[in-house]
Amino acid sequence: MSKQYTVEDLLFLMSQLRDPENGCPWDRKQTFNSIVPYTLEEVYEVVDAIEKEDYPHLKEELGDLLFQVIFYAQMGKEKSLFDFNDIVHKLVSKLVRRHPHVFPNGELQKAGTTPPLSETEIKGTWEKIKQQERDEKGLQEDHYEGLLDDIPRALPALQRAEKLQKRASTVGFDWPETDQVLDKIEEEIQELREALREGSIENVQDELGDVFFAMTNLSRHLGIKSEQALRGTNQKFERRFNYIQTSLQENNQTLQDATLDEMETLWQKAKQFEKRG
Repeated sequence: MSKQYTVEDLLFLMSQLRDPENGCPWDRKQTFNSIVPYTLEEVYEVVDAIEKEDYPHLKEELGDLLFQVIFYAQMGKEKSLFDFNDIVHKLVSKLVRRHPHVFPNGELQKAGTTPPLSETEIKGTWEKIKQQERDEKGLQEDHYEGLLDDIPRALPALQRAEKLQKRASTVGFDWPETDQVLDKIEEEIQELREALREGSIENVQDELGDVFFAMTNLSRHLGIKSEQALRGTNQKFERRFNYIQTSLQENNQTLQDATLDEMETLWQKAKQFEKRG
């Protein structure tokens, strides 16, 4: 039976890949910034495997994502910024602190018992602790951060919009009723129509962004992740369009030869097939 490798083996492997004399030329030349695109790619490949319920492949993709963390840890160690153990310590400390309902004594090895809390109460405590952490960070750095400052700008736009809205809602800046959000969407659509009539592409883009932002707000009020909802619709579109193409090929037709009416008929047929399961 072959040896079961451990995290320690992975850390050693990474140090060898980055070895100045005998390491891999590609790995040696990488920087924090240069591997960011690969990190994002690995995240999306993990998500893709989950959505496909391809769990054997998910195991591999999670390994690739872990390797990204190991890569950053090695570069941090080389610059005397932090190492892998620092990352783990910071993470565990934060999670213990943010879960007082599980670790009321504030210590990992001394989990206690507390009265059961609802999911809403747990979320409220989580947000309160996060805000305390932000306040403390501002004091340590001799300045106060804005409420929205720590929301990463590199997030996908829909996801960041949701986080911005959620954070603002913690201080009461939010519509109290879903119907008011729907009214806001209708207002933004009307402003988009006006921008289209005016013909200014800059104004159209601005107003279209407002529509997207308002739609994301509606998703949040309904308890639906906007990014997940749109990903589901993308998959649905892909599925139905593939049905159109396959059906045309079975009749010795191509997409280029088919009329819009023919494709629409097949689209409706695909919808009916889906409804019948």
